[in-house]
Amino acid sequence: RFGRERVCRALHRTALTFNPSRIAESNGGVYIRRMPRMQVYLPADLYKVIKARRLPASELLQQAVRSELRRLELLAETDRYVDGLVARVGVPTPRDKRRAAAVVDRVKAPAKHRAG
Repeated sequence: RFGRERVCRALHRTALTFNPSRIAESNGGVYIRRMPRMQVYLPADLYKVIKARRLPASELLQQAVRSELRRLELLAETDRYVDGLVARVGVPTPRDKRRAAAVVDRVKAPAKHRAG
C-alpha cells in the first residue's frame, strides 16, 4: 500500500505537480486519474533540445496549444469587431486609408522632444 507522501514524492520525481484531487483511494490502494493522451511528433532538433534541457514537453505543448487557441479567438473577435464597424460606418475609402496610414506613421515616429 502506498501512502500519500510516497505518491507525492513519486509525482515530484516524474515532474508532475501534486494535486490532491488527482489522487483517490480505492480498496486500500491508490490510483491516479490521467488526462487523455496524444502522441505528438517533434523534429529531431526540438526533441534534442527538450531532452538536453530536461524540459517538461507535455507542459510546453499544453501552453503552446492554449496560446494558439487564444490567438485564434482574438483574431475571430477582431474580425467580428471590424465587420460590425463596416456595417455601422461603411467600407473605408482610399482617403480614409491614407489618413489612417498617416496617423500610424506619426505614432511610430520617434519623439522629437522629451517630456519633462
